[in-house]
Amino acid sequence: MDIAIIGTGRAGTSFAAALERVGHVVRLYSHDDVSELGEPEVVMLCVPDDEIANVARQLRPGDYVVVHVAGSRNLDVLAPHRRVGSLHPLAALPSSELGAVRLRGATYCVSGDRLVIELAHSLEGRIITIRDDERTLYHATATVAANHLVALMGHVQRLSQAAGLRLEDFLELSRQALDDVAEFGPAKALTGPASRGDMATIDAHLHAIPDEERSTYVALANAAFELAERRESTIP
Repeated sequence: MDIAIIGTGRAGTSFAAALERVGHVVRLYSHDDVSELGEPEVVMLCVPDDEIANVARQLRPGDYVVVHVAGSRNLDVLAPHRRVGSLHPLAALPSSELGAVRLRGATYCVSGDRLVIELAHSLEGRIITIRDDERTLYHATATVAANHLVALMGHVQRLSQAAGLRLEDFLELSRQALDDVAEFGPAKALTGPASRGDMATIDAHLHAIPDEERSTYVALANAAFELAERRESTIP
């Protein structure tokens, strides 16, 4: 396909590299170049979410498919175009090079024009679909799965440093826990004091950790208690 990508940030450059590698003709444009697109088959908007509607309005009407890659927006932001779609990857894109690798074979939340499904298939993607009224919850879930996980590791880093250690000393433990979640599910993968109802140990933790980290620890411990309770309620 002939694809014009608007947006030169991490998403735009990642998609440009990934799509070129699977044989598409890709041209990359900044926000200021929307009048110079020519006659592409697809115009992909890799711009900040709040700018999608504005950039879409600047595009002249055409037979191409206008696609955004935002997980938090429905297709109405692409009005007044006739052929529209969305292609949101469940992949972290920290750089164009690593992003391009991760987009190949990623899971994509797809809606709209059939050509968007062809795009996802060309990237060897796994496709999921949701209703419009589920999109905000879907995007919140993706945010927790990626961004909040990173924030959690920031909590681990600060605690490790307070103990005179390094984040790297705990990363293999975190990898093992995620592997267990993938194999057994969150409830069965849960271990530790909250899993066994050991309040004495948790109280000791709260006395030991820095004051500024306690609220985060308490919130996560409460979530672990709730997960353990749900697990116990399902045991026959």
